[in-house]
Amino acid sequence: MPKKLTEAEMPAADYAFYGLVWAGTTLTDRVDRALVKAHDLPVSWFEVMLWLASSPEPVPASVLGNSTLLSRSQVSRVVDALQARGLVTRTPSARDARSVEVSLTEAGRTLFAEADTTRREALAPAFTELLDERDMEALGTVWRKLKAEKGRLQG
Repeated sequence: MPKKLTEAEMPAADYAFYGLVWAGTTLTDRVDRALVKAHDLPVSWFEVMLWLASSPEPVPASVLGNSTLLSRSQVSRVVDALQARGLVTRTPSARDARSVEVSLTEAGRTLFAEADTTRREALAPAFTELLDERDMEALGTVWRKLKAEKGRLQG
């Protein structure tokens, strides 16, 4: 049976990449389990709600597709499910007759606030209580660098 490579045996770039993937998967799974258990709300639904809660105006569906980590078809299915639960509304866009805009309902805002508390509690022991301010700043720097190259990286 082949042995597992240690950190010292891996190139630094490979170890860093593996670490990002592992951390993202592990933290997302942790949050997903907590949100589903407490609110019957998968993390993908929460992500869409997060974008909607962050915007003072209704959000064009196309913007949600470009902003989230989900594909446009996934966003459409999530919005359908959220609408079926009475958590979002779709309205024709006042700016573009071919487009619809999505916004949280009052029930959606209430559930989002509760779910956001659950998300923060689920992350605390594995993230915010574990990492110090310098760690958070370093992660923010990495995120900004990668995000700044998003178009080129996806090309």
